[in-house]
Amino acid sequence: MLNTSLNKSLKMLFTLLMLVVGMSLVMPNAYAADDQSSKQQAAKTSDADLWRAVKAGESGYSTDIGLDANVLINKTGNEGKVIRNTYLKPAIVVAIFGVFGAFLVFFLVNGPSKLSHGFSGKMVERWKKADLWLHWIMAIACLTLMLTGVFIMLGRHFIAPYVGEDFWAGIIAASKFIHDWSGPIFIVSWLICVIKWMPLQTFKLYDLKWFLVVGGYINFGPFKGKHPDSGFANAGEKMWFWTLVIFGLFISITGLMLVLPNLDLPREASIAALLVHGISAVILIAFTIVHIWMATVLSEGGMECMVSGYCDENWAIQHHNLWYDELKANNAIKYQN
Repeated sequence: MLNTSLNKSLKMLFTLLMLVVGMSLVMPNAYAADDQSSKQQAAKTSDADLWRAVKAGESGYSTDIGLDANVLINKTGNEGKVIRNTYLKPAIVVAIFGVFGAFLVFFLVNGPSKLSHGFSGKMVERWKKADLWLHWIMAIACLTLMLTGVFIMLGRHFIAPYVGEDFWAGIIAASKFIHDWSGPIFIVSWLICVIKWMPLQTFKLYDLKWFLVVGGYINFGPFKGKHPDSGFANAGEKMWFWTLVIFGLFISITGLMLVLPNLDLPREASIAALLVHGISAVILIAFTIVHIWMATVLSEGGMECMVSGYCDENWAIQHHNLWYDELKANNAIKYQN
């Protein structure tokens, strides 16, 4: 009996010992698995936080000494790209086709502004030869910048899909080269034009009436035949001049910021310059189209002023009467020989 009880006790003790040993082997593994799972979860959370911070533009550490070397992903650059693609590119399309289309419709409905008394045949000096050279140098540089700028901004959408990769690479490389080297020509000629022509471009009280009757260009309704007073430059020309002054300044400064190699600008400054450059370009493109329409087909005899420097006397009387009266009063009219 005693042996039987002892045997049972030893069996229970052995079973208990095996249970303890088994638990000692299983529990660490379970804890290790839990610990590994916790570490993996923490790693995932840490990675998410890291990339969230990187995408937000937070800076880290780099041995590079560049201005933005510690920033892996620049948030401003991405936001600037979105603004350019969402707003600037469509605005350029509207500036080109919208403004051109609106004036085409106006021309087809209204026709040109004809001279009430026809051409007199007597040509009055309006611009000096130096002014003509200055105007055309700036005009050609400006149009070249606009054309190449449109290729750079929109070419990948309207040209690249329809030509080979090599041909497109040549177009964009040539556009960039011509754009960069036309810039200094525009800036210098623009600055000379501003200094030389600014005294002729001050707004007067009578310019308000020019806007109210749309410059006398309407050939129907109550505006027909209304030719408002105007000095050497009419109100529309003055508005174009000051638009060119203001946005020409913006586009010149930002253009230099973008192309000068030695400027170590923050990424934010570069993106701001790019956006201001684009906005200024949109406005200048729209006003340039208006200027070309007004100076050519919408004004009978107007284009001759910038070809020869002389205008027909009846054109001067109808479109710039105050300037003509001043010349006549001072006996300063110079006729073409």
